[in-house]
Amino acid sequence: MLGGCGKSTPPELPGAASEPAGAVRQLVAHLRDNDLAAFARDALPPEVHARLAEAWREDRSRWPLSELPLDSQVEPILAALARPGSERTLRREFDRQFAGQDVALRDAARSLALFGGQYLKQQRDYSPEERAHYAQIVAALGTWAAQAPLGDRKRAYAAIDRLAAVARATGLDGEEGLRQAGMEESLRRLGPFLAALKAVVADYGLDLDGSLADLRTGLVEEKGDRATVRIHYPLGTTEIDTVVTLARRGGRWYLSDYLEHADTLLAAAAADRDNDADALPALPEPPPGEPQASGPAPAR
Repeated sequence: MLGGCGKSTPPELPGAASEPAGAVRQLVAHLRDNDLAAFARDALPPEVHARLAEAWREDRSRWPLSELPLDSQVEPILAALARPGSERTLRREFDRQFAGQDVALRDAARSLALFGGQYLKQQRDYSPEERAHYAQIVAALGTWAAQAPLGDRKRAYAAIDRLAAVARATGLDGEEGLRQAGMEESLRRLGPFLAALKAVVADYGLDLDGSLADLRTGLVEEKGDRATVRIHYPLGTTEIDTVVTLARRGGRWYLSDYLEHADTLLAAAAADRDNDADALPALPEPPPGEPQASGPAPAR
């Protein structure tokens, strides 16, 4: 009887005290605290983090935002929300397309979940672990969205007002704002936006902070500098159960997928720099007998 008088604490998974399992929980704790800058610092080795921060300043990377689904839409969404008067525009768009359309929106959510699951099965840009995990997430979100009051005007207006205000407060109204702020400062400013977004989603019945709080990790296997960690957490009414691979670098454990994504981004950034250098016009050759200039001409 006493056990039924409140929410019980989920039991720990085997191997929860291991370093690899703890490394995953540390990242989750940063997300629960809306501390995206700390998440980025702990997600990759310091030297890799520093190189990605440089690539951010050069507009060659937006990691860790690139780890998000639909990452190319993050900047346009922030810009649209931060635009002066965006609340009126977005309210009109909601009324025109979605207000009162709960049945249609729920049908669309089911269709999108089915399409997303099929898409992930064909997507080769993700590792097998990512595909398995994301497929569960898509199915869980489809189940939630099929029951959520997505066409409710009052909720939508409140969500628009809240997200527009916090997007405006970030000062990150597009590509230029993100570049000038740099990776660390941009992530710090996006923390309150993440908090507002989670609050908005919770108003629609999806408690993401609750999911993060109840997330458990355990060690499946550890061999040398490689480890496999099991992750289990609730998402809406669905229980997500998946595994991730970690690698040890410099005595610390990191998600292998993040390491591989970072390597790919840095290689692409280096290639972009080489292409930019090749595209620079060559300096004209000096006439015969005239010394070649070694620097800029003095001002006159």
